[in-house]
Amino acid sequence: MIKFVPQIVNLLATIILLLSFAMISQRRIVTLINLFMLQGAALVAASFLLGYVTNQPDLYVSGALTLVLKVIFIPWMLHRVIRKLNVRWDVETLFNIPTTMLVGIALVILAFSLAAPVSRLSETLAGGSLGIALACILLSFMMMITRSKAVPQVIGFLSMENGLIFAATAVTNGMPMIVEFGVALDVLVGVLILGVFMFQIREKFDSLDIHNLETLKDDRT
Repeated sequence: MIKFVPQIVNLLATIILLLSFAMISQRRIVTLINLFMLQGAALVAASFLLGYVTNQPDLYVSGALTLVLKVIFIPWMLHRVIRKLNVRWDVETLFNIPTTMLVGIALVILAFSLAAPVSRLSETLAGGSLGIALACILLSFMMMITRSKAVPQVIGFLSMENGLIFAATAVTNGMPMIVEFGVALDVLVGVLILGVFMFQIREKFDSLDIHNLETLKDDRT
């Protein structure tokens, strides 16, 4: 079993990366939330597998927190929010889909180039997946920049956090438990605040386009 663990972890890492690519090209918000949920499930599987092999309970805690927050609670809450706000599509993006994919490929190449020296020094089973983790972070950051609606930007932020957790798991076999709880609490509070923020934007402008916030600045000046 242990002999095949690096291959299985690399497979899960590849799935996480492919889901990140699918997310940056997805315009339907419901599907975007489902892709984020699948990404969280792949991260849970990687955490549990590494926890079993390395016998580190912290990874079980990390996987359980990700399961509760990223796979169950947050997707449920986001689905509930978009039903109430009647938001289904995000068609206003900075780039079209082909350009977005080309930029995404360039970011992946950059991520692997930056992570290669660290990956060679890592002695963990998933050390070779650091490039994928960094690529997921960069792709999520690009999604936050190129989207105009609040909901995809929230999902981009959460996906970036998935990449950070996977990076910590790949390089150091997980973060200390107190850090895991702190990050989970920060993410939960942040999502709740962003949910209230989205309702306020919709109530004020009848739209979730964050560019409408520029009118507030213009009014003040």
